[in-house]
Amino acid sequence: MVEGGVVSSDKTEFTDCWRTVWRTPYIMRLALSAGIGGLLFGYDTGVISGALLYIRDDFEEVGKKTWLQETIVSMAVAGAIIGAAIGGYINDRFGRKISILAADVVFFVGAIVMAVSPAPWMIVIGRLLVGLGVGMASMTSPLYISESSPARIRGALVSTNGLLITGGQFLSYLINLAFTKAPGTWRWMLGIAGVPPFVQFLLMFSLPESPRWLYRQGRTEEARAVLERIYPHEEVEVELTALASSIEAEKADEAAIGDDIISKLKNAFANTVVRRGLYAGITVQVAQQFVGINTVMYYAPTIVQFAGFASKSVALALSLITSGLNALGTIISMCFVDRYGRRRLMIISMFGIIIILIGLSIVFMEASAHAPKISAIDSAHFGRNLTCPDYMTAPNPAKWNCMSCLKADCGFCADKLDELNPGACLVSNKAVRGQCQADRRVFFENGCPSSFGFLAIVFLALYIIVYAPGIGTIPWIVNSEIYPLRYRGIGGGIAAVCNWSSNLIVSQSYLSLTEALGAGGTFFLFAVFTCIGLCFVYWFVPETKGLQFEEVEKMLEAGYQPDLCGLRKRKPKSKDVDDA
Repeated sequence: MVEGGVVSSDKTEFTDCWRTVWRTPYIMRLALSAGIGGLLFGYDTGVISGALLYIRDDFEEVGKKTWLQETIVSMAVAGAIIGAAIGGYINDRFGRKISILAADVVFFVGAIVMAVSPAPWMIVIGRLLVGLGVGMASMTSPLYISESSPARIRGALVSTNGLLITGGQFLSYLINLAFTKAPGTWRWMLGIAGVPPFVQFLLMFSLPESPRWLYRQGRTEEARAVLERIYPHEEVEVELTALASSIEAEKADEAAIGDDIISKLKNAFANTVVRRGLYAGITVQVAQQFVGINTVMYYAPTIVQFAGFASKSVALALSLITSGLNALGTIISMCFVDRYGRRRLMIISMFGIIIILIGLSIVFMEASAHAPKISAIDSAHFGRNLTCPDYMTAPNPAKWNCMSCLKADCGFCADKLDELNPGACLVSNKAVRGQCQADRRVFFENGCPSSFGFLAIVFLALYIIVYAPGIGTIPWIVNSEIYPLRYRGIGGGIAAVCNWSSNLIVSQSYLSLTEALGAGGTFFLFAVFTCIGLCFVYWFVPETKGLQFEEVEKMLEAGYQPDLCGLRKRKPKSKDVDDA
């Protein structure tokens, strides 16, 4: 998924982390308070998938216009791109704490706007505001945790942000499920999103600014006071000295690569080492999105409905599985990434995704081919005025099945005794849906009854299982290791923008693709994209496991030739080497 980072930590670091925070609980208070930004990120990712089911019911134009559904979902991604961009400026100009507080305010306002929206356009505005908050928080929360943590346990504490992202996704599905029967349904689902930023605002208001930012602004005594609450007394002066050296080196790097964005970009792409690092960093971030992950995270209940589960509560309950497995996969990745390597896990993960996506494609194609037939008698039972107009004027109505009915923007009213029997093809609106349900039948608008439905759910679960530990988490680790120190900020920023932009493309186009290609054809297309991504990962992404930053830089300077489970180095050529 997008969007959040997971920092690699070994078992020793986690053990040391537990001992340290047990002795100094203030450290965990800092980390968890800032980590709520990750929870916001995860909650927003998951909550819209369930809320959309009910928004379509309340606003028929949303149900009829695929592009409007896509816009409601993807507008938060567009806002996140803008939020991440301005968040960098606010971080440097006003500090990490102010940036988090500002993100909380924007997110809270966005949640309230969505909850009280009288029309779809207002939901879109609310989603944009929420996205701005997510974008700011997604880059600021890990930074604040990193700069306010003892160096020896920094990776473990920053990892809590990644866990809170997946935890937020899981929580959003639980909240969605809890409000399925409540009056207002989607308004509660989206409005509850205002609670975490409110809590974080109160918590962060009483916490200090990052000591690194304070020291850089010349506020040395304030930085010392923060460090005294984090480190034992005898370590404070050592940390202050290390902080001073680090900031001096940082300023020297800025002088070397330029202090404006244009100069940084120009110098980054002119440097062979950085350019090759960007090939790898951008490749893994774009590949992460084009395997189709956010079609599952943003549209999981809709996909479950495609598989033949018309009940919204059932669709939400089944999609809860994907979120839980994603959280589990994140933990698995943290345990195995340093043992088996980044490159190997990504390649294995993508091979598995290709197989599963092809399996999903076959399942949905078979479900479409074996969809229940349309019964002329059953359709006539509801009256001519309620029967689908396209069905009545079709040259061969006897060949129509449920999928034909849905493609005509109509609904399928299933047989009362067995949903797989022939049913009625009716006009799709709230009144007709009510008549069908009043007759104790199930009304299908997004998918058809199918004996293949459970198999689709199994494949979706397998998809998450192979995605999360590999291509799901490792791209963020690769981007934290692949660039020379002085270019790490600009390199990671470029790759992150590519990730968000790819996310926007996928989330904005998914429903349109399913209309044009069907669910089966769309999953097959993502399998093709994953094959292409796998080729790029194979050729451009080296293994960085166990390498010091200097070793990674030398490897990129020399160039490399890929091997399936590692890499074969070649001797550097003078024309390959640029001055850093």
